[in-house]
Amino acid sequence: MRLHGFRGGVHPPDRKQLSAEQPIQPLPLPPRLYISLQQHAGGPALPVVKAGQRVAKGELLAREQGATSAPLHAPSSGTVAAIGEFAAPHVSGLPLPTLILDPDGEERWLEREPPPDPFGLDPEEVATRIGAAGIVGMGGANFPAAVKLSKARQAGVRVLAINGAECEPYVTCDDRLMRERAAEIVEGAAIMLHALQAPRAVIAIEDNKPDAIAAMRAACRRYPRMQVVSLPTRYPTGSARQLVQSLTGLEAPAEGRSTDTGVLVHNVGTAYAVQRALRHGRPLISRIVTVSGGAVVEPRNLEVPIGALAADLLARCGVGDDCARLLLGGPMMGQPLPSLRVPVVKGTNGILALTAAELGPARPPAPCVRCGRCVDACPMGLMPVEMSKRAQFDDWEGALAFGLNDCMACGSCAYVCPSRVPLLQYFAHARGALAAQRRAEQKARYTRHLLEQRQTRLERQARARVEAAAQRRAARRRGGEAAE
Repeated sequence: MRLHGFRGGVHPPDRKQLSAEQPIQPLPLPPRLYISLQQHAGGPALPVVKAGQRVAKGELLAREQGATSAPLHAPSSGTVAAIGEFAAPHVSGLPLPTLILDPDGEERWLEREPPPDPFGLDPEEVATRIGAAGIVGMGGANFPAAVKLSKARQAGVRVLAINGAECEPYVTCDDRLMRERAAEIVEGAAIMLHALQAPRAVIAIEDNKPDAIAAMRAACRRYPRMQVVSLPTRYPTGSARQLVQSLTGLEAPAEGRSTDTGVLVHNVGTAYAVQRALRHGRPLISRIVTVSGGAVVEPRNLEVPIGALAADLLARCGVGDDCARLLLGGPMMGQPLPSLRVPVVKGTNGILALTAAELGPARPPAPCVRCGRCVDACPMGLMPVEMSKRAQFDDWEGALAFGLNDCMACGSCAYVCPSRVPLLQYFAHARGALAAQRRAEQKARYTRHLLEQRQTRLERQARARVEAAAQRRAARRRGGEAAE
């Protein structure tokens, strides 16, 4: 298969050797699980259980709310302790609706009928079952997998790309998953290919993972419509747009999607979750998380129940006194942890504890020197210096005009900036301000709609009173005429 390049990108030290040779191990079951009801692109899931209710492992806890929401299932058997609010796995640490589960240690699964052969099901039924299992994009996008499959099939997408690039430094959970569970990933990809009704699939892996490439190629021998492709190591190859461009040479249009090029991208973790759901009837209740960094005593790749706290994972691996920063995710696109009491969600791929030496010398930002390195590094072909300049002066429309909506916050621009301008923070501020502006406009439209409804109602009531009065007068006249 002929490969293509993409513009920009950077080559940060991958530092994957800390955890790459550590096999997947289960995290001991924590005493309490905090299951956020907001783990997907849409609105929070709606609880179908009550406090004090006993549940089995895999039992439905909350149903989806809207087309881009996803259901949630019990990661273990136990008792629902409460339904309230708990810290979000986000730098803000703001509370989110959360279901708190106290495991009983029995790991008692919900009894289900054995699932049918997925390849004998109608493609839409396969997508429905994937949606019912609560599967979302495991690469971090958190978009419901079933919605992507259904829309891509309707759009006539011809190629399924399974993303095993894992370009973020330190993070090795996908690498270990491909090495240890290649057969399950490939079968999950075949099930998605059936749901998509596409002729072929490509499994793309960066060339710094030779053992994963070998394992996946061996697993693909039974599937002639699948091909494993080794990609040059370069960040952010793992982004859907850059992955598609590397495989096909096609570039998604501005503010478009990768499916506009005829390619649907899913993560290897998503393929594995699909196989577990369609072959074994297991919903998405756990995921592999890399715990790494120079301050971690024993870096590991852990299989973690959804809802375990970051503190549970770091207690298992150990953290030294030289920890200078905690991150949720990789160092390029990850976010600082507001505290250790934040839960693992479906999109969590790593928890890093970094030393001061890994962070580099702390230097305050300096004025932009207009060197253009950020422009050269941007894989989207944008002008970060111009977007940040407008964001600094609250020119949101100007930032949009320079492509803010196309920025994927990969951090390549900030990585190469010699002045250490906080570009990502400016972009995040602009996005937040625009979101607040949209909410205010939506509220104003809703208020205006309510006022118009009220005015229409008052006018209707006034007309009704006038008509009623006219009818009464007419009735009196008829009565008087009858008396004469």
